[in-house]
Amino acid sequence: MLLTIDIGNTQTVLGLFNGDDLEHTWRIATYDTRTADELAVLITSLLEPHARQDQVTGIALCSTVPTALHEMRQMCTKYYPEITVVVVEPGVRTGVPILTDNPKEVGSDRIANSLAAATHFGGPAIVVDFGTATTFDAVSSKGEYLGGAIAPGIEISVEALGARGAQLRKVELAKPRSVVGRNTVEALQSGILFGFAGQVDGIVRRMASELAADPSTVKVIATGGLAPMVIEESSVITEHDPWLTLRGLKLVFERNTA
Repeated sequence: MLLTIDIGNTQTVLGLFNGDDLEHTWRIATYDTRTADELAVLITSLLEPHARQDQVTGIALCSTVPTALHEMRQMCTKYYPEITVVVVEPGVRTGVPILTDNPKEVGSDRIANSLAAATHFGGPAIVVDFGTATTFDAVSSKGEYLGGAIAPGIEISVEALGARGAQLRKVELAKPRSVVGRNTVEALQSGILFGFAGQVDGIVRRMASELAADPSTVKVIATGGLAPMVIEESSVITEHDPWLTLRGLKLVFERNTA
């Protein structure tokens, strides 16, 4: 079994593959103060109902949080010393040519997303990842990573609005009854939901026009924990895979252990 781990700024997503099947997934909060021993206890408790520790034959992971990645490496070394661990970082084979000014600054999760999108959906493609930030990644028809865009994520925007607005507050991220809010809560929900849907549609359309002569041929894949809230209101998203990064990690692992 392959354990895949995507360490994000807000959440860490884990998946357990049995062959090609993603059998179990988990989301936990990311705390960069967790030690390697704490991570081992947490991961063992998640795996225990489904697989023994000795059934894990490999680990693939990526991270956007350097301190959390350090402790995860320590955990793998201490508790899984006999198995292969692949960390997506410069020098690891991904099969994704990175055509940006500085390839080393591209987030490893974005590379995993691009690989999974090109492999499972084909290109040209745009991956929209709804995480701490909302990222837009452009993948060519040859599977090349061309670059992208980064916008503040939904939760960041909600927190900032509540912190800076004297008479505003945090609200549940839910769809309001209508675009025209009848009260402050619905007005905030409308601005958040439909505002982000409009942002996604606008950026994707501009990006697609640069990717292909016929923008309608560009596949648009949504992923990330907050994707389900937006995709129903977006007119450009064609696919939804909440575990795209985990699938990309599996592909990277296979490329480096074949």
